[in-house]
Amino acid sequence: MPSAAVKSSITLPEIALPALGLPAILPGDVAGLTALLHEQHSMYASAVESIRQQTMRAAHDYLIRMVEQAALARHRLYGASSEQTSSQARLFDEAEVLAQDGAAQDLAPVPPGADPGTKSANKKARGKRAPLPANLQRVDVVHDVPADERTRPCGTPMVEIGEEVSEQLDVVPMQVRVLRHVRKRYGCPGSAHAPVTAPLPPQPLPKSNASFRLLAMLLVAKFVDGLPLARFEYVLGRHGTPVPRQTLARWVNGASAVLQPLHNLLRDLLLDGALIHMDETVVQVLKEKDKAATSNSYMWVQTGGPPGRPVVLYDYDPSRSGEVPARLLEGYEGYLMTDGYEGYNRVARTAGVEHMVCWAHAQPKGKRGKADGAIDLIGQLYGIERAQRDATDGQRLLARQTHSMPVLGRLRAWLETHLPAVPARTALGAAMAYLHKYWGKLTRYIERGDLPIDNNRCENAIRPFVVGRKGWLFSDTPAGAHACAVIYSLVQTAKANGVEPDQWLCQVLRDLPAAKTVDDVEALLPWNIGAESDRQVSLAGVAP
Repeated sequence: MPSAAVKSSITLPEIALPALGLPAILPGDVAGLTALLHEQHSMYASAVESIRQQTMRAAHDYLIRMVEQAALARHRLYGASSEQTSSQARLFDEAEVLAQDGAAQDLAPVPPGADPGTKSANKKARGKRAPLPANLQRVDVVHDVPADERTRPCGTPMVEIGEEVSEQLDVVPMQVRVLRHVRKRYGCPGSAHAPVTAPLPPQPLPKSNASFRLLAMLLVAKFVDGLPLARFEYVLGRHGTPVPRQTLARWVNGASAVLQPLHNLLRDLLLDGALIHMDETVVQVLKEKDKAATSNSYMWVQTGGPPGRPVVLYDYDPSRSGEVPARLLEGYEGYLMTDGYEGYNRVARTAGVEHMVCWAHAQPKGKRGKADGAIDLIGQLYGIERAQRDATDGQRLLARQTHSMPVLGRLRAWLETHLPAVPARTALGAAMAYLHKYWGKLTRYIERGDLPIDNNRCENAIRPFVVGRKGWLFSDTPAGAHACAVIYSLVQTAKANGVEPDQWLCQVLRDLPAAKTVDDVEALLPWNIGAESDRQVSLAGVAP
C-alpha cells in the first residue's frame, strides 16, 4: 500500500461535463416534443458514455501513478543509489529480478568432487593480505632472545644469523599541543636605536590562536570526513582542549576567506576548459535574507578543467533561477553537460555554448513490456562506452559512429512508436517526453570522441556534499554557506587530482598568507604541488 505522503501527491484530473442545453423555444406540437425528447435522451446517453470513458481513463492513469510512486518510494528507501542503467532499477519487476538472482545462485554449478551439502562447496578462496603502504613511517620494535637462551647446552654461545620481520598497522592518537612562538628581541646597549624583534611568519588567522595545522585538520574533518563542528568540539574536549563550536565556525569562515584566491583561480581554469558538467542540489540556510528558515537554497556544482587537471567548483546561491548559471558561466564557450533542467536554457542559448543532456536521466521506468526495449538499447549505448573506456578519442569516435548510431536509430524508432500510446503523466511517459524533447542534445556526444555520454562526473562531485549535509544538516548564515562552497571546491579538486587534502591544506594555509603575486598563489594549486606535498609539513625546523 502506498503511504499517505504518496496518496496526497496524486490527484485525479478534472472531467469535463458536456453541456445539455434545451432550445429557448420549445415545440408546441406533440411530434416536436417527442423528437426533442429523443434528442435529449440520445445526448444524455452520449454524455454518460463520455463520462464513463473519461473516468476509466483517469482511474487507469491514477492507479498507474500510484503504483509507480509506491515503487519509486520503495526504490529510494531500499534500492541502490545510482543512476546507471540496471535491470534492478526497473519498476514492477523487483520480485522477478530477485527471484532470478536467487535461482541463479541456487543453480550455481558445484565444483567436481565437492559435497553440495557442505559450506566449502561455494566458499571463495581467501586472498593474500595486501602489503602496507611503503610511504608510511616504519618504527622498529626489536624482540631479542634472552641472553640465557642464546647458549647451547655444550656451552658454546650462539651467533646472530638473521631475523624475521612482520608488520602491524599502528595509529598514534591525536596529540594536542601548544606552539610557543618565541620572537627574539635585540636592542642597542646605549639605547640610541630602537629594538629589533624577529618577525612572526604570516599566519592564516593572525588574531586567533589556531595554527595552520589545526585549521587544516578542522576543514578536513568537516568537509572531507563529514564531521559536524559540534562533534569536533567533543573530540577536542576529550583531549582536554575545550573550544566552543562558535569559535570553530569563525575559524572555518576565516579560513575560507584566506582560501578565496585559490577558488578564483579554479574558476578561471574551469572556464578555460572545453567541457563543463553542471548540476545543483539543495542546502538549507537558516538566516537567509527575505527567506524562511525552512526554505531551500542551492549549491551549484561545476566540474571540468584543462586536460589532466580536473577542477571541481561549488557555488552557493539562494536561487535556482536561470540567472545563476548564466552568471557563473559568463564568458564561457564550449560544451555544457546538464540533466535537462530548464534553468540552464538561458546559458545554453549563449553564443558559443553547445548544450548536452545526460543519458542517465533518460532511462525510461515503466510497466514491463513497454520500457524494456528502450532500457536494453540504452544499456547497449553504455556497453559501447565501457568497451571504449581506455581507447583514444579517435577510436572512441569511430566506435560511436559505427556502433552507437545504429542503436540510436532503433531507439528513435521505438520512441516514435510508443510515445503516442503512453499517458504523459506516468513515469514512463515523463521519461519518453524527456527523450523526445532533448533528443538532439542527448545524441550530441557522438559528434566527438572526447565528449561524455552522461553527467555522472558532476553527480559524483555532488555526492560528498550530500553525505556531509546529512551530518551538519544546514548552514546558519549565507557566509557559512559560501565558506562551505569555497572549501568543498578545494578539497574535492585536491582529491580529483590525487592529492591528499590534509597535507595539501597544511602547506596552503602555511604559505598562502605570505603570497604576494598571482604566480605565488598559482604555485599552490594541487597539480603544481603533486606528490611532494605528501610529506609532513614542518614549521621552521620544529618536528610536526
